[in-house]
Amino acid sequence: MSDPVREEYARLARRYDRRWGFYVRSSTIETLRRLAARPGEQILDVGCGTGILLAELLSQVHSVKVFGIDPCGEMLEIARQRLPCEAVMKQGSVDQLPFADHSFDAVVSSSAFHYFREPGRALVEMRRVLKPSGRLIITDWCHDYLSCKICDLWLRIFNQAHFKTYRSKECQKLIGKAGLDRVQVERYRLNWFWGMMTAVGVSPPGTIKAAESS
Repeated sequence: MSDPVREEYARLARRYDRRWGFYVRSSTIETLRRLAARPGEQILDVGCGTGILLAELLSQVHSVKVFGIDPCGEMLEIARQRLPCEAVMKQGSVDQLPFADHSFDAVVSSSAFHYFREPGRALVEMRRVLKPSGRLIITDWCHDYLSCKICDLWLRIFNQAHFKTYRSKECQKLIGKAGLDRVQVERYRLNWFWGMMTAVGVSPPGTIKAAESS
């Protein structure tokens, strides 16, 4: 079965950084500010694309260990060229992350959530690979803003890769249902058009029980 997300970004890979430079840099800054990574942590970027967020993270935090996963091999090829050889880059799906339970201090995903066909399942998977008291940080378009509502409608009609954007309260509810605690969602703009949100949740401190993925 074809994957419209992988196909779209295979076509975009070589010009992605140039075409979306402002947006990627700005959303990366906002995401990393809320991540507040610490030296020695292991951090996974879900939907890592060309590796810009991980490269910026490595430039800011000493001895952090970075991992990335993306469905598009062409995007990962660029990420591997950008990042040091110690960075672990894997091709795969958020619905079945190729990592052991409780592997990461933090899991981050920036500008990928609106592509996830099964957001509940994706969130449960991201929570699964978090260590107890690990942090989940998700940045994406926010449906609370009129510009994003219009963009969402247009993309649903004309772009098979796009799935759905969410209101901040919807996002908060989804993350809480996946079993994360202390969920907070902050809305903000990158410019007049890009209305964003970053959600932060914390994995329970004790044994993690299975949660509903629907």
